[in-house]
Amino acid sequence: MSIHHPEVVVTSRIPPFLTTGLQENFVVHERDHIRDRQVFGRVRALVGGGESKIDAAYMALFPALEMISVCGVGYDGIDVVAAKKRGIMVTHTPDVLNDDVADLALGLLLSVARKIPAADRFTRNADWLDGPFQLTRKLTGAKLGIVGMGRIGQAIAKRAAAFDMDISYHTRSQRNDVAYQYVANLVDLATQVDYLVAITPGGAGTKNLINAEVLKALGPQGFLVNVARGSVVDQTALIEALQKKTIAGAGLDVFVDEPNVPAELRKLDNVVLTPHIASGTVETRKAMSALALANLAAHFAGQPVKTPVPECRT
Repeated sequence: MSIHHPEVVVTSRIPPFLTTGLQENFVVHERDHIRDRQVFGRVRALVGGGESKIDAAYMALFPALEMISVCGVGYDGIDVVAAKKRGIMVTHTPDVLNDDVADLALGLLLSVARKIPAADRFTRNADWLDGPFQLTRKLTGAKLGIVGMGRIGQAIAKRAAAFDMDISYHTRSQRNDVAYQYVANLVDLATQVDYLVAITPGGAGTKNLINAEVLKALGPQGFLVNVARGSVVDQTALIEALQKKTIAGAGLDVFVDEPNVPAELRKLDNVVLTPHIASGTVETRKAMSALALANLAAHFAGQPVKTPVPECRT
């Protein structure tokens, strides 16, 4: 490859489709395998997945840095304030993953309500020979609370409406473009619903938003589903609530210290766990990769990027 191709550093795991595209258009370095110190002075972009951790100190290693391209909708691991101070553009890949995340949220709702993983084990282990499976909970017609009503939250609500669910939501401020009931206080929302789904951005502003008080309000008949960020839920309080049956159960696709899932969670039979796969389909990872590459291409062509993070739109 010509040395005239821009040099980039991959900062975390990325889809293979993105890797291929980068290798075709850039000189690519891996974050933990840079041996030539001169590389740091030539790198013009950092590329990573939604779990990337890029702070001001790491950015400072790259004096020629112009752009950070995140292949994911979440970017709470990026110090955007520091990036803006240096004039570094930060992009992400919203919208293209809405359907997959919403689909998994409904899958987790069904899984925890109907105990599908437990029923699978029950059948495989021939426990059925000893008697019928336990009764489960109905999803259709139940009350659903959604924490966050952005693009993905609305996609979840659309799917839940097909189950005739009674939908309400909580955000920092009420939206005027949705017809669902707005509940200004999260504890009040948890008190009112059978199922609570978290799909709000991560970061300091939402850390431990769903805490022990919210879980207590959700109650022993209530279920939590988290397809947002692990940091949104107080994981210690959640484990205690599940152990003590303060809530009925949970479906979790995200965790505080991924891929390290606490043993206490893994041992519980009233929780369904998935390994952060909400956007993990071939179709969506291809679309995310294509958008991340399009942002890079636009920037290096001197054109406006397609999907800057909100903080970089002005």
